[in-house]
Amino acid sequence: MQIIGVIPARYASTRLKGKPLADIHGKPMIQHTYESALTANLLDRVIVAVDDKRVYQEVKNFGGEVMMTPTEIQTGSDRIAFVVKKIPQAAIIVNIQGDEPFISGKMIDQAIEPMLFDKKVYVSTLAKKINSITELKNPSVVKVVFDYQNYALYFSRAPIPFSRDAINSSDKLWVTEAYKHVGLYVYRRDFLLKYSQMEVTDLEQIEKLEQLRILENGFRIKVVETEYESLAVDTKEDLEKARIYFKKNQRLKAK
Repeated sequence: MQIIGVIPARYASTRLKGKPLADIHGKPMIQHTYESALTANLLDRVIVAVDDKRVYQEVKNFGGEVMMTPTEIQTGSDRIAFVVKKIPQAAIIVNIQGDEPFISGKMIDQAIEPMLFDKKVYVSTLAKKINSITELKNPSVVKVVFDYQNYALYFSRAPIPFSRDAINSSDKLWVTEAYKHVGLYVYRRDFLLKYSQMEVTDLEQIEKLEQLRILENGFRIKVVETEYESLAVDTKEDLEKARIYFKKNQRLKAK
């Protein structure tokens, strides 16, 4: 049995074209993501799934494992399913977002752990407590609510749960706990292949959140709370933040 990490890397990103090759202090973003993924203790293998020869060659150049996938594949999960079909020994698969250059290996391990102790868990993901009103209101920050067994009830771009008794915006963080979803998914092989065959669902289309397809079809997603922060790069502004973060982090390591 293998636990593999797959990093889907699509060249033609809507908001930041050529995103996997975006430079962050001398390295393409996809290399940062790959090297970060390798720090996870529970992964046996990490593969980059690409749709462009330029990204394929770049991964080859820095010594990473890479697989070419069809350009017509639109979603990350479908791209991962394409890879997994070619690796029969892969039993647990981690979807690692290619635009998370500094993802912690400890976060990946945290997301995998429920799979190792409970065979009834078919999908797991991460959530982190929201500590700012800006994040709570930002539609780019996906929110998640979950039950007492830590199974997701709903994901939304809206600030959920809605705190009816909050006096003002800042009071909302005191009245109730809100969590942002960290887009890292772990699947059992059979479920991933089944999921990739499911039709797009109504709520998924409305919120533009692929994970809602799982809930709408009656399946459950285990949510693991993490204390680690992540930094997703979707825009030029995000890319600049990533460069500043990297530079600051390097200075701290040098001390």
